[in-house]
Amino acid sequence: MARTPRPPRLRIGIDTGGTFTDIVAVDAASGAIRVTKVASTPANPAIGLKRGIDAILNAAGAAPDAVAGLAHGTTVATNALLQGEIRSLGLIVTAGFRHILEIARQTVPVGYGNSYFWVKPERIVPLGLVREIGGRLDFHGQELRPFDEESARAAARFFRRRGVAAIAVCLIHAYANPAHERRVAEIMREEYPDAALSLSCEVLPEYREYERAVTTLVDVFVKPHMGRYLARVHDELGSALRSKPFLVMQSNGGVASAEQVMRRPITTALSGPAAGALGSAVVAAVAGYPDVATLDAGGTSTDICLIEGGQPGLTNSGAVGPFPVRIPMIDIATIGTGGGSIAWIGREGGLKVGPRSAGAEPGPMCYPNGGDEPTITDANLVLGRIPPSLIGGGIALDAERARAGLKALAARLPGAMSPEQLAHGIIDIANWNQTNSIRQMTIQRGIDPRGFALLSFGGAGPAQSSAVMDLIGMQALIVPPNPGNLSAFGLLAVDWRTDHMVTKVMHEDAIDLTALATLYHGLEREAAATLRRDGIPTSRVRLVREADVRYAGQSMEVRVSAPGGPVDRKFLAGLIAAFHAAHLKTFGYNYSGAQKVELVNVCVSGFGLIERPRMPRLARHAGKPRARRRPVYFGGAFRDTPIYERATLPPGWKIAGAAVIEEFGSTTVVFPGQSLSVDPHGILIIRRQSKGRDS
Repeated sequence: MARTPRPPRLRIGIDTGGTFTDIVAVDAASGAIRVTKVASTPANPAIGLKRGIDAILNAAGAAPDAVAGLAHGTTVATNALLQGEIRSLGLIVTAGFRHILEIARQTVPVGYGNSYFWVKPERIVPLGLVREIGGRLDFHGQELRPFDEESARAAARFFRRRGVAAIAVCLIHAYANPAHERRVAEIMREEYPDAALSLSCEVLPEYREYERAVTTLVDVFVKPHMGRYLARVHDELGSALRSKPFLVMQSNGGVASAEQVMRRPITTALSGPAAGALGSAVVAAVAGYPDVATLDAGGTSTDICLIEGGQPGLTNSGAVGPFPVRIPMIDIATIGTGGGSIAWIGREGGLKVGPRSAGAEPGPMCYPNGGDEPTITDANLVLGRIPPSLIGGGIALDAERARAGLKALAARLPGAMSPEQLAHGIIDIANWNQTNSIRQMTIQRGIDPRGFALLSFGGAGPAQSSAVMDLIGMQALIVPPNPGNLSAFGLLAVDWRTDHMVTKVMHEDAIDLTALATLYHGLEREAAATLRRDGIPTSRVRLVREADVRYAGQSMEVRVSAPGGPVDRKFLAGLIAAFHAAHLKTFGYNYSGAQKVELVNVCVSGFGLIERPRMPRLARHAGKPRARRRPVYFGGAFRDTPIYERATLPPGWKIAGAAVIEEFGSTTVVFPGQSLSVDPHGILIIRRQSKGRDS
């Protein structure tokens, strides 16, 4: 009798970083979670991705047919923008608007005292590669001048002769009527079919032509890079895995199929830290802390995100390097402080840490074939706070070389300073850099961080976050299981998501409810159809309405949730009330009852709901965990400190600091005066027990 084959059960998340590729596999049947890391392959990240999948399948004793789906977080789009030379890029605009990029915005991104010395950065497209075409629409989408086909064909032929490989189209008021841009696309396909093309009406159907133009240019620049990468992934996966669903993380906190991502690759440009924020929300809810600040410290940088009421904040205004992009994205702040951040002496003679990083190659001084400048990792090693080898012994560290580097740097600073004292100073500067970033995300927005917990992850986060928690006075520090792999875990806790919007400026006294209802219903149909193309059943589709609203006369909007149900007077009253409340929360005041509002953008997000992974409870076992001991530097001196393997800590276990908890991908340091407890799911909770801090 033939045996019935088991249904696929493993969902695998792969987060590709600059140094390591993190992999998490969740067994849908048992809830069991497996994690591993492999070295990234920067020359071709797809190779590291496949090696990671093979490694996790070997660890699980499973074949490829056991895989139910793959979810992937990638920095291909971001790296292409930050590292690649912007060239072979063209722009098509409406006649008379050739200087959109030169005019840009009047905002000067430095203080007033330095504004005279600020020089605009190079435009993403030089003026010589901007072509004008005839035709004009008004802001209602009505045609003022007919579309000039000959000028469009001349532009296409110009770019073909110049060999310009990627072209963006941004015509005035195309958000209100896409007909002219779509006709340009038809002509481009006839005249220059090999060119990559992006239309602003598809990438960002929103007014403000400068942001719309830059966002569309970024999208089309990324398209060839993303296309090559996904083709390499397809080749590397092999026949057994190519048929599996392959989802890609987006900046908005959702995933989409590779096919959907290729239509608008700009949606992945800021997706790197988004999966970590979503994974943090799951852990925070399990730990019982709905309000947390997340701290994701890797080798090069630290990402900070605020989670309130269990949900990370969203914004639609961000930048990749010097390029402003307007896409929905998790609201994350990034600073140049990571394990590989280099310690150096500034021109005024003081100690600096970061943002320059040793990266993966050559890496910190203590790494095999490491660099020649000390880093945060070298400082932690010399202080005894991290083990003599990383990732389960995979990278042996040279403490003596790190100490020699610190000694050489200390000799260049005033005063007699030991390598340990310098290492302590390096860590303190890094902690204050992270502390100040959290304060900017909270205090400068009118939020008291003392009502929040700190959730730390990433390979370099938990070693220092106990000190950051103290500096701010936060409620607790939360360290999830496998903190070095939380972003990969977050990829499996993310719904499908697709965002749709259109600009329709309407004053409160002149809102056409029938037209507004038509807009919402049209966007809802688009969102539902997009999810259907990804194979999402109707029963798992959820549609959410939003709107961008402002006070009449303001230049910027606030995005608010819009009520469901019929678009009638009650709907409008609820929308306006939501805006007044959001304005009060965001800015500390509102003009409710005193000033009229304007509706600017109509927005719909479609979600394809998934089964989220469960965090399994730890099994109870008898006996106390055994500790090794080594000298660790606290309060100006080394002290004999217990070192525990995290896997041996039972649920309910408690200990007073100082202590060090080691595991495969990260190390957690508990400082003197702090206590640690292990919750039923293996989450570490660290709290302050007395005043003062011995860091």
